[in-house]
Amino acid sequence: MIYAGNHISSAKGFRAMGEQALKLGANSFAFFTRNPRGGSAREIVQEDVDAFLGIAREHGFGKIVAHGSYTMNGCSDKAQTREFAWRVFGEDLLRMEYIPGNYYNFHPGSHVGQGTEKGIAWITKMLNTHVKPELHTTVLLETMAGKGSEVGGRFEELAAILEGVREQGHMGVCLDTCHVWDAGYDIVGHLDEVLEEFDRVIGIGRLKALHVNDSLNPLGARKDRHARIGEGHIGVEAFGRIVRHPLLRGLPMILETPNDDGGWTKEIALLRRMAEA
Repeated sequence: MIYAGNHISSAKGFRAMGEQALKLGANSFAFFTRNPRGGSAREIVQEDVDAFLGIAREHGFGKIVAHGSYTMNGCSDKAQTREFAWRVFGEDLLRMEYIPGNYYNFHPGSHVGQGTEKGIAWITKMLNTHVKPELHTTVLLETMAGKGSEVGGRFEELAAILEGVREQGHMGVCLDTCHVWDAGYDIVGHLDEVLEEFDRVIGIGRLKALHVNDSLNPLGARKDRHARIGEGHIGVEAFGRIVRHPLLRGLPMILETPNDDGGWTKEIALLRRMAEA
């Protein structure tokens, strides 16, 4: 079974997201918990949630992958920015309790000149403040491209964050193919070796989801520019190996490619064909 989907707008609610996923041929999807460029969040209505949960059960959906707002920077050098990120992060985890058992993914943040160690310390403190044992959500750190002062461009940085979190059972990683490629991990020529390194540094059991994106950049560019599948430097053949890899099969695979509904429908179908080849 391959759980494939894309980012779907949450503006119309959970039921509409589930119905949209079905139209695209998806059995998983991602959504932003709130405006990705701001702080406003849509009111959650239990009837709408129940309708979505019914759709997900009926059609055998896998885990869905919520995404934190891009404006969250829990390791900023500015106290006001950190406090906003920590508040939004905590609110989002409470909102995720309406759809228990799923994933909440976020970008670790940028240390903005404080240094990676300080950035890691702030992120770990945010997680320990809000990730409580009673929650029913797994929080995923996303692998990053390593541009600027981003934290998470190296597996070791994510491992350092994870090691400091008290609630280990609530933590995991989302591997973004564009990001790791741009960060210098050769998933085209050395996929097995990259996954072996991930296992050695982080632990393959921590890998819970994939963002499946081609890259407009060559290996190690550290720029983070997504491309449609087969239209970048990673290429279709590499994605075939990715979706068929025994360590990755069964994980939610979320497209974040620059596309429209027609394009995502084709890409989801392509991922399925390659997985079954």
